[in-house]
Parts: sequence; C-alpha cells; structure tokens
Amino acid sequence: MSDNNNEIILAQANTDAGFKLPGANTNERQAGSEQPTANTIEVNPGDLVGTSATSSREMLIGGGIFVVLLIAFFFARNAYANHLVAKRVSPTTAGSAGWLLFLGLSFLSAAIVLALVNAQRFLNVFTTAPLVAIGVAALVGMVVVGRR
Repeated sequence: MSDNNNEIILAQANTDAGFKLPGANTNERQAGSEQPTANTIEVNPGDLVGTSATSSREMLIGGGIFVVLLIAFFFARNAYANHLVAKRVSPTTAGSAGWLLFLGLSFLSAAIVLALVNAQRFLNVFTTAPLVAIGVAALVGMVVVGRR
C-alpha cells in the first residue's frame, strides 16, 4: 500500500506545474486583443485616498500648540476687553465681546491645528465646517456686541 501512495504522489508531482502567474504565457494573449481579460483589476480613485493613522506624538505636538494658542488668545481677550472699556463700552459688554473673541479664535485655531496634524483625516467637511462656522459666528458676535 505504501508503494501505491508513493506512485500517486510521484504522479501528482510530475503533472503539477506549480504556481503560475495568470497571463504569463505569451501564447495565452493575442497581440491585437485589447479587451480586458479576467485578470484585469479595476481601481477606484476613491480607494486610494485612505485615512492615515495619526501617531500619538503628532497629536501631542498638535495639542501643545493648541494650548499655547489658547494662552495667547486669553491675553488677547483681556487686551480687547480693556480696549473696549477705554472706548466707553460697559465692562460687562466688553467682557462678553472679549469672550466671544476668545471662542472665535479658539475654534478657528482648532480647525487649523487639526488640519496641520493630519489633513487626510481631519480636513473634511464634517470636521472643519462646524469649527469654522462657530468660529466665524463668534467673531461676528464679538463685533456686534462690542459696538453697543
């Protein structure tokens, strides 16, 4: 029985051509044929634009930059509120306009920092548009409140 199994294995080894690339044989392809074969791969351009992973180092650097910007915006808020008080605007109105300045600049800088950290992942309509819309609305509100 073992001789019979060895003969079958040897027969399979002699007839098995092994791994062959499809279309590698030039006889299979005709020179004038430009029709797609079964081996043709279609690529959707949308599939090529994938979201790349953001490393924790990049997020940490982006977060650090954002915190530094928030500190700078806080001092700008105080300076703007004091400027409005000097122009005879009531202190509560000036404080409200200052906070709106802080919020507007914060939302706009958040959109910019996220776009710089990973543009493929964060620079899209669903992430950037709300941040920019709220930031612009706060800056418009700052101007309106500051004129009273």
